[in-house]
Order: sequence, then structure tokens, then C-alpha cells
Amino acid sequence: MTALKAYRIFNEDGKVASRFVDIQTSELDAGDVLVKVAYSGVNFKDALAATGAGKIIRRFPCVGGIDLSGTVVESGDPRFAKGDAVIATSYDIGVSHDGGYAEYARLPAAWVVPMPKGLDLYESMVLGTAGFTAGLAVERMEHEGLKPGNGPVIVSGASGGVGSIAVDILAASGYEVTALTGRESESGFLKALGAKHVLLRSSLDLAKIKPLDKAAWAGAVDNLGGEVLAWMASTMQVGGALASIGLAASHTLNTTVMPFILRGVSLLGIDSVNAPMPVRLKVWKRLASDLKPRRLDTIATTVDFAELPGVFEKILKVQARGRTVVKIA
Repeated sequence: MTALKAYRIFNEDGKVASRFVDIQTSELDAGDVLVKVAYSGVNFKDALAATGAGKIIRRFPCVGGIDLSGTVVESGDPRFAKGDAVIATSYDIGVSHDGGYAEYARLPAAWVVPMPKGLDLYESMVLGTAGFTAGLAVERMEHEGLKPGNGPVIVSGASGGVGSIAVDILAASGYEVTALTGRESESGFLKALGAKHVLLRSSLDLAKIKPLDKAAWAGAVDNLGGEVLAWMASTMQVGGALASIGLAASHTLNTTVMPFILRGVSLLGIDSVNAPMPVRLKVWKRLASDLKPRRLDTIATTVDFAELPGVFEKILKVQARGRTVVKIA
């Protein structure tokens, strides 16, 4: 039994409240593998959970943080040994099972990914759920036939965590990338990641989305949902692949079937939470090799554990750039 600091989320008289607490490892949720946490990250989902802005937490109290990397301290599963570097993201972590915002985490072995060669504890959390989601989107689009020679690709919400990693990965893989953003001030950042073009959302007439518009994109990664996703669908090329990975703007989609039956567009739903382990291992291996972003240091901002509460509002107000990594150890 070891004392540890954790950032726990509570339901107090019907309202969500979160704060640092001192607990014992014996108070953590059950699992086969005890990990000394080195790093976590802050995703949009984490900010919704910790502030109560979204109904994310399914069990109170719960240690927040849907991502973590660290070193195995104890393992009841032969796949992991003391000293192994590991990654854990999604599943029920930080939602209904104690997560990464603590100095230790106890997890089911079935949720734990061995650190692939080519990544370290810090780099894996610059990626985190955001990087895994971006990598999964690229993997799925390529499975549908996307390749650099097919034509340009576009990424919405490009200055956010998933978007910035997707821009970097796609540009490094030889794609001509257009970064779609609502923040003109991030144009230099996005071009430094490899975007050839930066398109401002304010330049789009989203009030008049045509069923089929001028075909522009061979591939697309959408973080926003709603009108932007509908516009993307209408502007896809014949045989284009459109990956839907987020709903930062809206959970709705008001479109027609025309892009899908007249241009053969594939709308791909990207679910990072329920991805089976063989897929996780494949994508993480690629994120450590051919899909590894070139600008991890540019994408990441690192904060100490004590600074964590101040990050959530920045995330919700879209004031954060790229990925925020939390140094736990």
C-alpha cells in the first residue's frame, strides 16, 4: 500500500466537482497491472469530465484522465513485468475506472499496450488518445484506398490535438494537406506542421451547403461534425474517404445521400474507445514508425501535475494549441 496524489472527480449534491486528493493505492480500482504514471494528457473529453460541462463520468468518484503512460510496478499477468514501459488509453479509463491523473494507476491487463519501439513515455502522451485517433483515421482511410497520388486532403479543427497530429502525419506521408481552422492566428503553426494551405472557416458559406459541390478532396479528417462535416461530404472527390472523428462543433449531420451514391464517398466513423487490441497494437506500432509525427515538440505543451486544473477551461474555450501533456511523476 502506497500513498499517492490523485485528481478525483466527485458528484456533490448533483454538481460535478474535481480536486486533488491524497489516497492509497489500495483505494484505486481493481486490475492486473499497477503502473507508476509518468505522463497523462488533456483531451476535450477530459475537460468535459472534470468540469461537468459534459455527462462523461459514469461513476463517482473517479480519478480523471483517459490517457496515461508509465512503468509497471506490479503485474499479475505474464504479458507484463516490473519495469516495462506501457501505454493505456480509452476503454473505461478516466470515465468509470480510475485514470491517469494520479501517481499510480491499476488497470486490467487487457487495456494495456506495451510501449512500441520508437516511442518513449513522453512521446506516447504527446500522442495519447488524440494521436491514436488520428492514426486510426489514417489507417482506415488508407484501407479505403487513399494514397498521396489521389489528390489533396483536408483536416478540420486543425490546430487542436487530433487535428494538429493528423496534419503532421498526413504531410509527412506525402499528402497535400489543407488545414481548416477557425483561428487565423494559427496559420504559421499549421504550415510549420506541413500544411500546404490554410483555409479559414469564416471563408465558407455554411448556410448554403449544396448536395454536391465542386469536388476537391481525396481524403478528409473532421473533428467538428455538423455543418462542416456536411460541407466536407459535398466537396469530396469520387471515391474519397471521409473520417468522422469528433463533434467539437455539433453532434448533428444534415446532409444528403448524393455524395455517397453519386461519388462513392466513404464516410468512416472513427471510434478510438472500442478499437480492438489487435488494431491498437498495429496503429501504435505505426505511430512509432511510419506514421510518427515529425513535430512532436511543436505540437506539445507540457504542464506540471499541479497546473492541471487551469488547463480545462482553455481546452473548452478552444484557446489551447495542439496537445497538452501533464507531467505526473
